[in-house]
Amino acid sequence: MEKCEGIVLRQTSYRESDKIVVVYTREFGKIGMVARGAKKGKSRLAAVTQPFTTGMFTFFGSKGLVTLQQGDVIETFSSIQQDIFLTAYASFVCELLDKATEERRKNAYLYELTFAILRDIDEGYDAQILTQIYEMKMLNVLGLYPVMDRCAICGETEGHFDFSTHSDGLVCHRCYDKDPYRMHLPASVVKLLRLFYIFRIDRLGEINVKEETKMLLEKAIDTYYDEKSGLYLKSKKFLRDMNKWSDMLGEKKED
Repeated sequence: MEKCEGIVLRQTSYRESDKIVVVYTREFGKIGMVARGAKKGKSRLAAVTQPFTTGMFTFFGSKGLVTLQQGDVIETFSSIQQDIFLTAYASFVCELLDKATEERRKNAYLYELTFAILRDIDEGYDAQILTQIYEMKMLNVLGLYPVMDRCAICGETEGHFDFSTHSDGLVCHRCYDKDPYRMHLPASVVKLLRLFYIFRIDRLGEINVKEETKMLLEKAIDTYYDEKSGLYLKSKKFLRDMNKWSDMLGEKKED
């Protein structure tokens, strides 16, 4: 028997009344667990196997799928569970973690980061900004190391900077002519990209970012992921579509 603290990333049906849940744990990394009878409403495992739920999991087995024996809920993130928009952002966070990690690779920092992001989404902080912070934090996990503390071409730390997927990081004004593919962004957007990449999530204060700035951040991060990560996330496509719906509804209200 092993016991661990974990976050449920996803669940799938298995047989008539069972589930397979993928849990990212503090102690062991990502583990797939068979939860027998969890699809039954009265099952003692029904609540703890819901997506985004944080709990204590007792299981047996050492390789492949393990068998979940007992689970005790720590946090359900009820605001996320009750809001389709927050659910979409939380789903993206969990899918990105799932796709970016291999099984049984312990990383307590990732567990703490993911829990903190989900908690802050649940508590009403700006979900779009929080997921953008998470994306920047996850780059190193994916083996991507953009140069965010100096010019990726000449190494200068002072000046005006753009962001470039082609040069893999920041490009200063002295090197603009060397990278015609760079993204010309306002200084405030470049500053936030750098901040999201390096700062500690536990130092997060009040979030107040203009919609235009959030759109430019999203464009820069999406471009980098699309060209560098090789990932395709269904939840990301849904988020993009959802934001389009939100914009359309906003335009109709103004009319």
